[in-house]
Amino acid sequence: MNAEVPSHTRFDVYQTVTESIITAIERGAGEFVMPWHGSGISRPQNAFTRMEYHGINVVALWAQAHERGYGSGWWATYRQWQRAGAQVRQGERAATIVFFKRIDGNEHPDETEPSTRLVARASPVFNADQVCGWAAPRPAYPHGSAEAIESLETFVALSHAEVHHGATLACYRTREDWIEMPARAAFTGSPTCSPTEAYYATLLHELVHWTGAKHRLNRGLQNGLSNEDLAAEELVAEIGAAYLCADLGVSNDPRPDHAAYVASWLKLLRDDKRAIFTASRLADRATSFLYEVAATGA
Repeated sequence: MNAEVPSHTRFDVYQTVTESIITAIERGAGEFVMPWHGSGISRPQNAFTRMEYHGINVVALWAQAHERGYGSGWWATYRQWQRAGAQVRQGERAATIVFFKRIDGNEHPDETEPSTRLVARASPVFNADQVCGWAAPRPAYPHGSAEAIESLETFVALSHAEVHHGATLACYRTREDWIEMPARAAFTGSPTCSPTEAYYATLLHELVHWTGAKHRLNRGLQNGLSNEDLAAEELVAEIGAAYLCADLGVSNDPRPDHAAYVASWLKLLRDDKRAIFTASRLADRATSFLYEVAATGA
């Protein structure tokens, strides 16, 4: 059983996590289903601390759950499961999450000025589906319930984003600083996603784009984007919308334009092993910004 990463083992955590996400994307690319799509997906949580994971660890754990067929969003280290009164089953394989350790001191002997840097470290965790003797708590409300939709409508309204309906396609207009959406009746839903959920999942995607304006989080959208930068921004919006759908209890199906981006996303990840880390961080920042706006009304 791979319960811990041995201290003498050194591997590239960026490459390891990126490859796991690439594998998960490739397995679903025939239907353009990303690791964060589906019904009832929630943000991964630590079963012992009850804290939610953030940034790259959300995407990494979604990818591992997608690849291995886990239905639970609860994870913990081997020792944490023991302390929670559960036992990881013999032969189970751990997933990898990342934490950043602050390193103080000089990296090279000839350096005179002290330096401080963050170094990525790996930590193994196991899903609740891999353990015995533990029952997950019930969610506050089920995905797609009336309470979830009401919470979502309130959240979008509190953003004060300007939304225009009647467009052919959903998009964020940077010059006008507004979101264009098709009419609500144009959203038909799917077996795993109601028309209302499909509408709001699309709106949340555009709302993440909206956060990137110069006078908000300034992701450089106002100057136009190269094809590579466009793919990166679409990945930020895709992940950010997935975070929000998971938090707010909305099923998230692939958008109609996913087919156009899958190849560019895979190329982006293969060319830069840190790209998914950056996209996850920016998506996390975008969602935090939206939650702050909703909380303060600013």
